[in-house]
Amino acid sequence: MINDLKKDSEQRMLKTLESLEQGFAKVRTGRAHPSILNGVMVPYYGSDVPLNQVANVGVEDSRTLIVQPFERTMVAAIDKAIRESDLGLNPITADSIRVPLPALTEETRRDMQKIARSEAENAKVAIRNIRRDVLGDIKALLKEKEISEDDERRAGDDIQKITDKYVAEVDKRLAAKEAELMKV
Repeated sequence: MINDLKKDSEQRMLKTLESLEQGFAKVRTGRAHPSILNGVMVPYYGSDVPLNQVANVGVEDSRTLIVQPFERTMVAAIDKAIRESDLGLNPITADSIRVPLPALTEETRRDMQKIARSEAENAKVAIRNIRRDVLGDIKALLKEKEISEDDERRAGDDIQKITDKYVAEVDKRLAAKEAELMKV
C-alpha cells in the first residue's frame, strides 16, 4: 500500500518534470526551435487550434523558423496569430511564413531567465504539493490503523527523499536552461 503511494508520487513528480520541460521549451533562447511556436493558437473555421495542426513548423537556419500552412488561405491568420502572441516575433509573409528570431539583448535574456525561474518554481511547488498529498494519505492510513507509526515515519522519510531528488532535478534543469539563455 505504501509502495503504491510512493510509485504514484514518483510518477506524478515525473509528469511535473515533463511539464517543466514543456514550459522551458516556450522560453526563447538565441536559437530557432519549432517548439517556440507551440503555444500559438490560430483561428480556424471558428475555433482556435494550435499552430502545428494547421501548418508545418521547421527550422530554416539557426535564427529563422519557417511555417508552411497546409492551406494557402491560412497564411494571413497564422501571420496575425504569431504577431499577436506574446513572443515578440514579426513574421515575414509570402507563400510560407518566415519567422526571424531577433538576437537576444542582455535585458531580454534576463527577462527570459526570470520566466524560466518562475517555471521552475511552479514545478517545485507542484512537487511539494504532491508530497503533501501523499503524506496526508499516509497519515490517513495510520489513523485507520492500517500501518504502524514506524511505517508512517519510514514512508514519510522515503517520500521526502523522493521529493528532494526531484527538486534537485528541477534545479539542475533550471541551471542548464539559464546557462543556455546566457550563452551568446
